[in-house]
Amino acid sequence: MSALTVSQEPEQNWDDLVRFWEDMEWPEGSKVEIIEAIITVSSAPAYRHNLIAETVQRRLYSVIPEDWGIFQTLAIAVPSRLGMLIPDLVVAPRREDTDSDTHIPAALAELVVEVTSQSNARHDRISKPAAYATAGIPLYLLVDRWAPDGPTVTLYGEPKGDVYRPLSIAKFGEPIKLPAPFDLVIDTSEFPGT
Repeated sequence: MSALTVSQEPEQNWDDLVRFWEDMEWPEGSKVEIIEAIITVSSAPAYRHNLIAETVQRRLYSVIPEDWGIFQTLAIAVPSRLGMLIPDLVVAPRREDTDSDTHIPAALAELVVEVTSQSNARHDRISKPAAYATAGIPLYLLVDRWAPDGPTVTLYGEPKGDVYRPLSIAKFGEPIKLPAPFDLVIDTSEFPGT
């Protein structure tokens, strides 16, 4: 999957970026995010990418409260990092009192999950975790199919400023445990390519 970036005027503010992101007609099926004030357009994720996200989603459904949802295409806003991000999965309470139909504040999320794509793994490893930590999202699960030392899964938590602490790391094929409120072990041997 490759990405196209759309540069904006450097002095544009958050509201202008969001308005442009909401109003522009983007290619159908594409994933459009604002990452560090740059609008990034990516193609739809590949099949194996989706299989991994779907496997994690199935496991999460068994442990989340009834009033929470697992969302695949929900944008979360991090204005302080000039980010409108669309994780592969967002776990958040269901709410109808949000100000927007296009996104929610990132601080509402309890967990975000990203599955790397080869062409833009840097965003999932560097830019997005900084934004998620800044927003105070308690847990970030990175499924890195393209890690330099082989496919790994890293659970990050305890956000402080724009940095997470790695809580656990597993190679594909090993289990990884999500702490409360999930208390869930994900068997990564179910992921394709293991």
